[in-house]
Parts: sequence; structure tokens; C-alpha cells
Amino acid sequence: MQWQPTDEQSQLADALHRFIQRDYRFEQRRTLAAGDGFSPQAWATLVELGITALLVPEAHGGLNASVQDGLHALQTLAPALPLEPVLVSALLATRLLAASEGRTAAQTWLPRLAAGQAIATPAVFEPGAGFGIERPGTRAMRHADGWRLDGTKTLVLQAPVADVLLVSACAEGATVAWFAVPATSPGVSLQPYALLDAQRAADVKLEGVQLAADARIDPAGQGAAMGEDMHALWLAALCAEGVGLLQATLDATLAYLNTRQQFGQPIGRFQVLQHRAVDMWMELEQARSMALLAAEICTRGEALQRRRLLAAAKARVGQACRFVSQQAVQLHGGMGMTDEMQVSHWFKRLTIIELWLGDSDTQLQRVARGPLAA
Repeated sequence: MQWQPTDEQSQLADALHRFIQRDYRFEQRRTLAAGDGFSPQAWATLVELGITALLVPEAHGGLNASVQDGLHALQTLAPALPLEPVLVSALLATRLLAASEGRTAAQTWLPRLAAGQAIATPAVFEPGAGFGIERPGTRAMRHADGWRLDGTKTLVLQAPVADVLLVSACAEGATVAWFAVPATSPGVSLQPYALLDAQRAADVKLEGVQLAADARIDPAGQGAAMGEDMHALWLAALCAEGVGLLQATLDATLAYLNTRQQFGQPIGRFQVLQHRAVDMWMELEQARSMALLAAEICTRGEALQRRRLLAAAKARVGQACRFVSQQAVQLHGGMGMTDEMQVSHWFKRLTIIELWLGDSDTQLQRVARGPLAA
């Protein structure tokens, strides 16, 4: 993302704003969150707007847009808190498959993702391993003319609505490998649940899942690098989404301060509250600059240096998420945590963003270990 969006980014953002105002208002989203947590109609509209095709190569029916275009769209959608799989399917899974464009699985699934005929999600986290993805415990063994997968994945976002899981596993020689696993494959079982922010996820068990040889999507020796690239994009996406939410949270808080009356005047005239609002704005602007850095470097540069810069960006954005969301709730008073107030839902999502892939303290430790840290 640039300091000023491109014409294409602005046009897509305008279309997304109209979609939110018309089809995805706060009350509509609350209804979805209380139900299945997914709207086929909203997803179909996002497909029509080209969200699912943004990062898909033209050869597979996509728009071949830049990652920065995708991050800008995600930031624009952030205040609506979409429950549909924009992040995991349209960005992460699509980018992962596009990196293996010559493989059969990519040729099978990319056109379907672009057309909105399928949903994909990465399955990378495992019980007891936190957000670590470097050493998967899931095993991939040669079996007949294909593969057999055994293991358990946790926190698989949007797994209940996914058609294909992109599973990381340890293959021969302890190498990291990636497999496209149809969600309906025998031996795949899901335990779904809702997260704090109403996003749907699941624990996925893989018990003797048999796959054809061409289900493997990583070129030889590239599995670890593909995981590193996906992790980098995920960090940048969290930063972009966080900034979109921080801006909305600040705007809503300022509007409340200028309308809530006390002692015959808006409470926004009280100097102490003005100071707190300024502190929120400063946190937002620092987070914005770091999100721009993350968007710029998430797809290029030497891996270790990129990892350190992205950790610094995520740490700063995470600190802003914590500070701004907490201040917003306090300035709204007790009603700031009620389900009827949109700011409470933004608070929950900002809390998840701060924790996901490692909280600010964890990210700062990675920065402190230096550019040669593993």
C-alpha cells in the first residue's frame, strides 16, 4: 500500500463501502454472528466485486493484482468485521496456491477460488505449538501411489465452510510439505467453534487421510519457504486490518465525545478527554506507518531481515490495538462493552489481532534477538 491509494484501489474501496452500507451493516453482521457465521449472499457479492480473484494469476481466471491491492481491500473491509473468509481464502490460501502455480492442485483449485466456487484455508497450527509453523507434527508418508496424512490441526479459520484445507506436514527427510486436502476426504473430521470475535474456526483431525500424489502443492524443497512467505503475508494482513479497525474506532469515539452531554456541554470539550483522544490518534498514525512498511516488505527481501521488520511492525500495531481499543471502551463508559455497541465488537477483534501470530511482547523479543535470529 502506498501513502495515497492507486486509482484501482480507490475504485475497489468505493465499491466495498457501498457493499457495507447496503448489505453488511452492523445489525446484519450481528445476526450472522448469532447464527452460522457465514452469509452466502455476502460472499457472492464479494466474489462479484473481484475480491476472490484479486491475487489469482490471469492464467487461472484471476486479476493478477498485487498483494498491496489485497491488503488495501482487507483494510477497507475491516470496520465491517466480515465473517466471510476474505483473509484466509482470498489472500492467504490463494497466495499459497499461486506460489505453486505449476502443480496440479493449484491448477485445479485456483480457477475455482477465483470464481467463488470454492473456499480454501491454511491448516498450519497444532496443539501445544502455539503459533509456530516451522516444524509441523502432522506426518505425510508415502502410501501406494500417493500420500497418507496423520495429525491434528487447531485454530483452522473458516474450516467449517472450507472446501479444501491447505495442510502443512512433515514429509520424508523431515522437510515441510503442503497438501491440498478436500474437506470431505475420508479420515478428515472437524470440531468447529467460534472465537472471541465471532469468527468460526475448527480443530481438524487427519486420520489415515489418503491423497493422490498430485495433492502435494509445494515444489521440491520449497515447502518451508512457502510457509515463511505465507506467515509474512499474514502478519502484514493483520497490520492492515488493525489499522482499518483503529481508524473506525477512533472516529466512533470522537463522534461519541462530541454528542454525549455532561454539565450542559459535550464531554469532548473536557481537556483531559481531548488529551486521551490525541493519544489514540498518535497510536493510530504510528500503527499506520508500520502497516505500510509491512505491506511493502512482506513479499520481498531476505527472509531473516523481513521477519525482523515484520515483527517490529506487528509489535507496534499490536500495541496500538490494545491501547486504542481499551481507551475507546473507557471513553464510552460501561456501555462500551455491551453487545449493542459496535465498538465492543471492534474491541474483541482488535484484541484477537494483537494476540494472533504472537502478541506484542513476543514480537519485540524476536526483534531484540537481532537479524540473525531464527
